[in-house]
Amino acid sequence: MRTAIVNIGTIVSGDWARPILRGDTILTEDGRISRVGTAAAEEVESCDIVIDAGGATAIPGLIDSHVHITFGDYTPRQQTVGYLESYVHGGVTTAISASEVHVPGRPRDPEGVKALAVAAHKCFESYRPEGMTVHAGSVILEPGLSDDDLGEIAGKGVWLAKAGFGAFASAYDYAPLIAAARAHNMITTVHTGGSSIPGSGAITGDHLLALKPHVSFHVNGGPTAMPDKDFARLIHESDVALQICTAGNLRTTLLCARLAWEADAFARLIIATDTPTGSGVMPLGMLYTIAHLSSLAGIAPEVAIAAATGSNARVYRLESGLLSEGGLADIVLIDAPDGGTQADALSAIRHGDIAAIGAVVAGGEPRFVGRSRNTPATTRKVRVAKCTLPRDFSGARH
Repeated sequence: MRTAIVNIGTIVSGDWARPILRGDTILTEDGRISRVGTAAAEEVESCDIVIDAGGATAIPGLIDSHVHITFGDYTPRQQTVGYLESYVHGGVTTAISASEVHVPGRPRDPEGVKALAVAAHKCFESYRPEGMTVHAGSVILEPGLSDDDLGEIAGKGVWLAKAGFGAFASAYDYAPLIAAARAHNMITTVHTGGSSIPGSGAITGDHLLALKPHVSFHVNGGPTAMPDKDFARLIHESDVALQICTAGNLRTTLLCARLAWEADAFARLIIATDTPTGSGVMPLGMLYTIAHLSSLAGIAPEVAIAAATGSNARVYRLESGLLSEGGLADIVLIDAPDGGTQADALSAIRHGDIAAIGAVVAGGEPRFVGRSRNTPATTRKVRVAKCTLPRDFSGARH
């Protein structure tokens, strides 16, 4: 399938250091971006699908790096079916498991946690709810796991490891397993802040500095934040990625963002939702946190978008997250919400409004064009100008 998106008003790259690209056209072919910027008329005309952005803004598909996946598009925590599909209507084209900790009756022995991670990973290899890519299968580090165990599941494709929900007496006891997981090329993550569910405990800056994970999960609190003094320590004394989550503490979100920016460490700031949890299902969570960073912390909207796209992709070694040639064709068209006071998407975000979504392309295929079921309508009209395939991208069933 070849798709062209034309008449784009602004192209946001997903790279916080070079956030705005020149041009008004994006071409995709077979699930990859083939051109960003401009294209000849005959190249556009040769495409199977042409989307007229009508002056809307193009951004990479959002990457939610903290989603509590279980199995299928269902969350037992909130007993909700179809939440991942609904997140696509919030601009999220990639979800990364924060461990399958919410699976009912989850096992806690080494064989059980290995089996759970492998099963989740394998189940989502080919299952794409509404086109979303789901990176599932994050092994929960429990006492009794060995280096050989981690090597075994790494060989089966598991590349995520989560600390903080295991039955260790002290959080410091995770250190050997985190080091072993890193040696097997796994991305290691650690619950941060106060306890969130039975079996978890408080983890602070002292723990994180000793454990040396790749990512501090919900560094702003999940939902309870660690002491304020620990944010500066984490920024200046480590290279850990700072994941801020919608379902966390907004004040410490802004504190962490400001400190990271002042320390020239904004590349380490990444956005996620930490849902579904007790805070619920949040299809627009990523958009809200982007708006909070821009309107309350003074971060340029295109830079805040990068924290939800390209920066997540870099930390998690993904091929999505950037609007660049050769990258995965996950693209979202956003605009100022109809009835708002601002003229375009970036101005609306800076003003504190969530952006309206006019189209989502995931894996090179338009999933809906015209209006998200979860956001206000766009100010500009986003439409399918040409389609030679027997497809309906209106999302009418919603």
